[in-house]
Amino acid sequence: ARARGYGSRTGTERVRADWTTGATGMIGKSYDGTIANGVAATGVEGLKTIVPISAISSWYDYYFQQGAPLYDSGPEWLSDYVESPEARARCQAVQQRLIDEAPRTGDWTGLWNERDYVRNAHKVRASVFAIHGAQDLNVRAKHLGQWWDALADAGVERKIWLSQTGHVDPFDFRRATWVTTLHRWFDHYLLGYENGIDREPMADIERAPDQWSTDRVWPPRTTATTALRPGAGAVAGVGTLGRTPARPGTTETFTDDPRQSESDWAAEIDMPTTAKSGFITRPLSRELRVSGSGTLTVTATPSTSTAHLSAVLVDLGPDTIRDYAASGEGITTLTERTCWGPSTTADSSCYRETAARTAEVDHTVFSRGWADLGTYASAGHGRPLTPGKPYTLTIEFAATDHVVPAGHRLALIIAGTDQGLIDPPSTTPTLTLDLARTSAGLPLVGGAAAFTRATTGAVPPHSAPRESRHHGVAEPRRIPPIPGDSSR
Repeated sequence: ARARGYGSRTGTERVRADWTTGATGMIGKSYDGTIANGVAATGVEGLKTIVPISAISSWYDYYFQQGAPLYDSGPEWLSDYVESPEARARCQAVQQRLIDEAPRTGDWTGLWNERDYVRNAHKVRASVFAIHGAQDLNVRAKHLGQWWDALADAGVERKIWLSQTGHVDPFDFRRATWVTTLHRWFDHYLLGYENGIDREPMADIERAPDQWSTDRVWPPRTTATTALRPGAGAVAGVGTLGRTPARPGTTETFTDDPRQSESDWAAEIDMPTTAKSGFITRPLSRELRVSGSGTLTVTATPSTSTAHLSAVLVDLGPDTIRDYAASGEGITTLTERTCWGPSTTADSSCYRETAARTAEVDHTVFSRGWADLGTYASAGHGRPLTPGKPYTLTIEFAATDHVVPAGHRLALIIAGTDQGLIDPPSTTPTLTLDLARTSAGLPLVGGAAAFTRATTGAVPPHSAPRESRHHGVAEPRRIPPIPGDSSR
């Protein structure tokens, strides 16, 4: 519905927006991009396009993933942070609702239902140009994946840029191309210019710092969900990853250690450790591309009444990547300034240049998923666990697009608390995995045949030898729950 406009908040003089054609676009990063998603999900007329950058698609998934708390606070903290003193005074009832209906148990409530834009993707009339960092650990890439898939199911016209950065604006990682592309996008969807941008490749993917590839459709049409199965290895905690199911009764066991993170697990992937269970392919004979959103169905028996699970996909091999875990989340801000359009007294168009901040690594974590095992029966409601009883749960991996090169290995790690990225449970469980009833469903370009080709045949001679400990980026930093907050 259209609202009446007035010259002031308390006035009665109506005004008309005679300066606009009625064709409207919305753009913003993080919180602002989230607003664009939310408005588009109402199906409002006149909104022709949105450009959400690092944006939330469901507020529940910002604070929890499948019941596992990602932060030690809820939406009331963020609301208080962004509100003015006047708004706080006027909105006390809403503030209280944010507390009452966002329990720290991670249970789904009506408040979360109202703030879930994915379920209303079928109402979207606007085209969507989505930009996200694959290593964004603030607004995590699950938001992009579930929104993108829902928009695709609804037939929404869309475009995507997926960078190697964390929570970073494209103006800071691909400035010149971004300004030109954005201008053409708005020219087409707001002014009706036939400039061809709607016929160009749908996806731009950053393969290495400042090196991009394109896809006509994303994920590529040849992508197929492929079942990969963990198996027991020669030593405990160091298993195999392939197409063959484990024999019934095969198990692996780990104990939740809240002091350890994915960086610790990946660094010790080839060593038996009590805090994780790792499963690894042989060195690949050819590259293998993972594109889209995967899952892990796991059957685990806890020793206590509460348990959190983490699952990560890791590329084991040397690489140069954007240092997403450092300050700047993959960029360095330089001293030189360049100008983009005219300036005014109040608003300069001149900005400091940036460059990729890189790291030399031996492994790269490229997709993650977390869950409270207590949500085994219902994704929206946790239950106490019975020690010694097995439970089956499917964990959703964040969207990704990663090529594991020939000579590298692909690893799946299953563990407990991912330090810095989820909060620990109230107990310290030991979990026993039933490998015969555990399976990853990964979106592989070329499907099962591509995996078989990559895991058979001669390994390239430049294949990196195994090391006792692998070096990656620093441990993920604990990021405050402030969408749009800059670390630079």
